[in-house]
Parts: sequence; structure tokens; C-alpha cells
Amino acid sequence: MAPDVLAPAKLGPVELRNRVIKAATYEGLSHRSLVTKDLVDFHVAYARGGVGMTTVAYCAVAKEGRTDRHQIYWTDEAMPGLRALTDAVHAEGAAVAAQIGHGGPVANPKGNGAPALSPSKHFHATTISWAREATLDDIRRITEAHAEAARRAVEAGFDAVEVHLGHNYLASSFLSPRVNHRTDAYGGSLTNRARFAREIMRAVHDAVGGRIAVIAKMNMDDGVPGGFWLDEAIPVAQWLEQDGTVDALEMTAGSSLLNPMYLFKGDAPLREFSAIMPQPIKLGVKAVGKHFLRSYPYQDAYLLQDARQIRAAVKLPMILLGGITGKPVMDLAMREGFEFVAMARALLREPDLVNRVREDSATPSLCIHCNKCMPTNFTGTRCVLVDRGTTRRATWGKQEGYVA
Repeated sequence: MAPDVLAPAKLGPVELRNRVIKAATYEGLSHRSLVTKDLVDFHVAYARGGVGMTTVAYCAVAKEGRTDRHQIYWTDEAMPGLRALTDAVHAEGAAVAAQIGHGGPVANPKGNGAPALSPSKHFHATTISWAREATLDDIRRITEAHAEAARRAVEAGFDAVEVHLGHNYLASSFLSPRVNHRTDAYGGSLTNRARFAREIMRAVHDAVGGRIAVIAKMNMDDGVPGGFWLDEAIPVAQWLEQDGTVDALEMTAGSSLLNPMYLFKGDAPLREFSAIMPQPIKLGVKAVGKHFLRSYPYQDAYLLQDARQIRAAVKLPMILLGGITGKPVMDLAMREGFEFVAMARALLREPDLVNRVREDSATPSLCIHCNKCMPTNFTGTRCVLVDRGTTRRATWGKQEGYVA
């Protein structure tokens, strides 16, 4: 019998009040790499709205790994605000996870004041810059930075860490034969390309020592020719299970570097992206944006077909991501053998959707998958169909908005 998605469940050492997770969505509400009141309010809304756990995204493990110059990374100065955030979410009865990772070739070199890193030298069209090849010293340093971030997540009161192994961020780009052209122990065969991700997961697992849950968010498919594909994702998932370093897998898809819309499905908001981009990127989006931001047909549970194949290959608990809307889709995930579901856009539209689904299982999601929320992560992530007066960014970037 399939479990009840709204009943309590264990995720590693953590008891969640239900099986619904607010997926990591970069909030655009941190400032100078510090937590703001608006970021706290953002996550409190989902906790108050009924999710079992909300995920803070994206907490870089190193300064040069940020994809935005205001993103949080694990400094001493950031810790009080992160503790205030976890305390506020816990006060509403929900758990809270920190997504940790390194942006690699997706990182913002101008904002970080440092070149982006990649397994091999790579030109990033969006930032109009070259990412330099990561050295062995970089690999060791960044692996330890993941461990330190995990230790700090425990200290800050997080219930879980979600390690980003997807979207052609650094660990994912090592997995991808399209991006990784190395000839050393971290390139070539799948065993070698997976080495970095496995070392990161081992370091994180050892750092938390079973005190909090460890989730791996991993690509099934980069969505680009010559990239990482499902036939390679299956053995990597099996290796992570054999390593005993993760409590759950969340499978994702797409490349923030090469094909970002492949994850989201639905319309590509070209006009909205162009409107917020500086020159000369604005001209580039207008000229060739439709080739980079492609549209893909949307359907509920759109990652299920591929994730089902990972589900058949491992016994680890799994979180189904992608097109999770109302109760029927949640129940489908449970019947298919997934232990948890992760929602993003539907909750941006309606932070209290889980509570309303609990009251009436026939409650439909109001999200129309227009994806116009995507460009808002530069100014405070929100659903544009909700009255702007209800969004939580009034003090963003202002001194009174910092959480000390």
C-alpha cells in the first residue's frame, strides 16, 4: 500500500511532518551574502503553509562558487542569520534544509571577483568569459569546503543538506563528457568523471556524522548532445548507494550552463529575461535567446518517466521533482515508489497549497507554468501573477532588513 504523502515520515535521522518538500529555488533575497528578514519570511511562508521541509538555496561552499554576488556562502558573518532562519522555520513546525554546492562554470566571475572553475577550460556565453580548468588543489579544497559547509549547516540548526550534483554546476560538469575533457583521474571514464561527486558526498557524510540528513540532487540528463545521460546516471546513483553516503536522492535534469529550460518545461520567458539583463547580454538574449532558452511541453510529473528507471535501480529513498502540483500527482509519486515529493513553482504561486490540499484533496494548483517567476530571482523570487504588494522583499538590501 502506498504511503500517505501528508503523514509523517523519516528522512535519514530526521522526522518530517509530511512528505512534501519545498524544492530549492534561488530566492534572490540574500544581500551581501547575508540573510535578510525577507529571506526568513520567504521560508516561513512555506513552513506556515504546511510543507514538511523547505530548502534554502543556494548556499555556496566557496566565494568563487556563487552564481550571484549576493548569494550566501558559509562565513562567520552569515551564521547568526542562518540560525535565525532555521529557528523561524522550526517555530512553524517544519524542517529546513540547506542546498550546498559550487557553481563551477555557472558561477558569476564578475560578481565573485574570481574566474569561474570548470573541469576543463570552458567559454560561458552568458557571462562572456572563460572558466579556468580546476587543478587538483582546487578539487581537494572544494571537497573540504563542502564538508565545512555541512558542519556549519549542523551548527546553524539545519535538518538536512542537499548537495548540488546537477545542472552542470561544478560536480555535475565533472560528470558531463560534454564539459569534462580531462585526461587525469577525474576525466575520461564514467568512474573517473564520477570520482569528484563521490568524494564530495563522502566528505559531507563524514562531516555531519549522522546528525542531519544528506540528500544528493543529481542530474539524470543534461539535455544537451554529448552530455551526461540516463544510462550513466543509473550507475552513478548505484555507486552513491553503495558508498552509503546519502539518505535520499532527488533526480533532476537540464544544464544552467547550456540548456536551462530543459528542467522547467513550459514557456520560455524571453521578454522578461531580456528586460532585466544588462547590456550587452540584453542584446544577446533578444538575438539568440530562443536558441538558449528553448520551450518544452509541460505535463505533470514530467521527470517521472526517467526517475522511475533510477527508482528501479536503487533502494535508497527518492524524492520526485518536476511538475508536482496537486494531491493526485503526489499520490502517483507514492504509488510509483517515491518516498517524498519536491515542489517549487506551485508553491511560489500558493505558499499555503499543502494546507489547502490537506483540507480538500481536490484543491487544484493555480500555477500555469508560464515560468515568468524565473527572471524574478534577480530581484526577489516570486510568482508574477500574485499582487506584488504581497511579496516579501520590502526591506531587501536595506540595513533594517538584515538579520543579525
